[in-house]
Amino acid sequence: MPEPPSHRLPEPDRPWMMRTYAGHSDARRSNELYRKNLEKGQTGLSIAFDLPTQTGYDPDHELAKGEVGKVGVSIAHKGDMDTLLDGIPLDQMNTSMTINATAAWLLALYIVAAQNQGIPDQELQGTTQNDILKEYLSRGTYAFPPGPSMRLIADTIAYTVEHVPKWNPINICSYHLQEAGATPVQEIAFTMSNAIAVLDAVKQRVPQELMGSVFGRISFFVNAGVRFIEEHAKLRAMAVLWDELGRERYGVEDEKHRRFRYGVQVNSLGLTEAQPENNVYRIAVEALAVTLGRNARARAIQLPAWNEALGLPRPWDQQWSLRLQQILAYETDLLEYPDIFEGSKVMDGLVAELLEGARTEMHRVAELGGAVEAVDYMKGALVESHRKRWQRIESGDQIAVGMNKFTSTEPSPLTAGADGGILVVDPEVEAERTRAVRAWRAERDQAAVDAALAQLANTARNDHENIMPATIAAARAGATTGEWAQTLREAFGEYRAPTGVGEAVAAGSEDLAEVREEVERISEALGRRLKFLVGKPGLDGHSNGAEQIAVRARDAGMDVVYEGIRLTPSQIATSAAQEGVHIVGLSILSGSHRELIPAVMEALREAGAEDVPVVVGGIIPEADAASLREAGIAAVYTPKDWNLNGMMRDIISLVAERHGVQSAVGA
Repeated sequence: MPEPPSHRLPEPDRPWMMRTYAGHSDARRSNELYRKNLEKGQTGLSIAFDLPTQTGYDPDHELAKGEVGKVGVSIAHKGDMDTLLDGIPLDQMNTSMTINATAAWLLALYIVAAQNQGIPDQELQGTTQNDILKEYLSRGTYAFPPGPSMRLIADTIAYTVEHVPKWNPINICSYHLQEAGATPVQEIAFTMSNAIAVLDAVKQRVPQELMGSVFGRISFFVNAGVRFIEEHAKLRAMAVLWDELGRERYGVEDEKHRRFRYGVQVNSLGLTEAQPENNVYRIAVEALAVTLGRNARARAIQLPAWNEALGLPRPWDQQWSLRLQQILAYETDLLEYPDIFEGSKVMDGLVAELLEGARTEMHRVAELGGAVEAVDYMKGALVESHRKRWQRIESGDQIAVGMNKFTSTEPSPLTAGADGGILVVDPEVEAERTRAVRAWRAERDQAAVDAALAQLANTARNDHENIMPATIAAARAGATTGEWAQTLREAFGEYRAPTGVGEAVAAGSEDLAEVREEVERISEALGRRLKFLVGKPGLDGHSNGAEQIAVRARDAGMDVVYEGIRLTPSQIATSAAQEGVHIVGLSILSGSHRELIPAVMEALREAGAEDVPVVVGGIIPEADAASLREAGIAAVYTPKDWNLNGMMRDIISLVAERHGVQSAVGA
């Protein structure tokens, strides 16, 4: 039998694991969705949890209002997890759970559910994202301060490496850094600095002889943008640095343990509401970044749906993305060849360039004391990078097809249906989940729950104990997500992450100078500086847009009040009244606008600030936008409204009109 030529593999590689990031409403509805997705050829599960579950609140908590079941499935206790995984053989399934602050808890619920299926812990395969540092930097679903959060991560890793050895206990996540505006250099450097912080914490909690196994179970979750050549180079650079860290810093000798193992969801930041059908092509091109080169190919892929800039995708939309993966894997020839970039001068040069920049940035983080101590610096750097990106889009230097160029278009049939082309969660879900969790509490063995939570509290206060056994015991006893998190909040304290707004460099342009002149004129007429409150009600932690609005308003000369994420409607209203603001801007991207915006308006009335105009931004369907305007919202902005200076002009005009001042700009 002749040897195959060196430019072909002896036989094609196996395809990567194909997942769809999915989950909504409750466990029963999500279980039905998972079974259908598996029937369509999906080869692994990727569970999306709702924001109360991600941040440690039960469905009946004040902060959960409007958020239950919206961006993922609501899981409050072991009964929910049993229902979610019913009929899915966990000894055969590889499950990814996008969960961070409450990762230890959701893993405990998963372990208990598997035990209820008769499956030993040693057989479980999957991943918990469990990367808290990027939550402080970008995504916002943190629950506890950095120190205790790092302990939770270390305890989870230490526990699984011994008791659940096939599980990846952490997915160090660069995905959300790019979504927050990170350059490729920043994405590499901040991710690797994060990995160092995690591994240094784990070293204190496991024997040295297990560090090779620990290193080998660390995986990554990356992003891939539309500049797919550079994005592929980024992944090769990350593989080089990961191998170096294993050898030089942690003494990992086994080459298999030092492999850079990653899963991916390609970029959502670049998906546009304008001409959303174009997003299909963006997603396909981005998928090439993580599949073309064999030496840096993804182990698992989940692709966003074309309509995620509009709202939640429907099952058909997710099927379309899954079919793209299947066509790449089964119809093309990309799995038949060795690495097609090996020896490429272009690729080698890009990798070297990225490595040089990343090492410099990693050194800067290390000088600040490491990733935990450098959270403020990294957050400010991300906000600044995002500001520069948005400025390039506004100026036309960075083209977004259909958004700032080639904007003439035909109506899209994809969005012409009654649902607007998106999934709308049944508004009764929250009431159903509230009744269900209260019934669960009433029917369980309360004494067993109290004892388990008391033991959890004791363990949390003893830094030398691993918190996972007590967490699993609490899950088995029937404690709820909110009770587990509240027990740890009482032991660890609470935390508000930096906003990065103050660190962003002031922008400058002729257009902005004109806006600034008008702010000065209006402020003089008002008798004090125009004051703008930017608020994020509810649990939505995606603050990138709010931060950019706050930065631009500051650069335009306004006095800006921005206190970060996770505020109740009453907190926003109280701040607006006490600060004497002239206008309030609310940012909501989680789909909870129909519940939270009226709540903020009512709170403003109760605080005596009902005359303050309110504008809203977020992923808001047009039908909802019309209803909000009818309810008194002065303006509604969605992702298609990309001109920030135009928004500033609107704000100036609204304030001027409300106070009877003549404005020189048009609303």
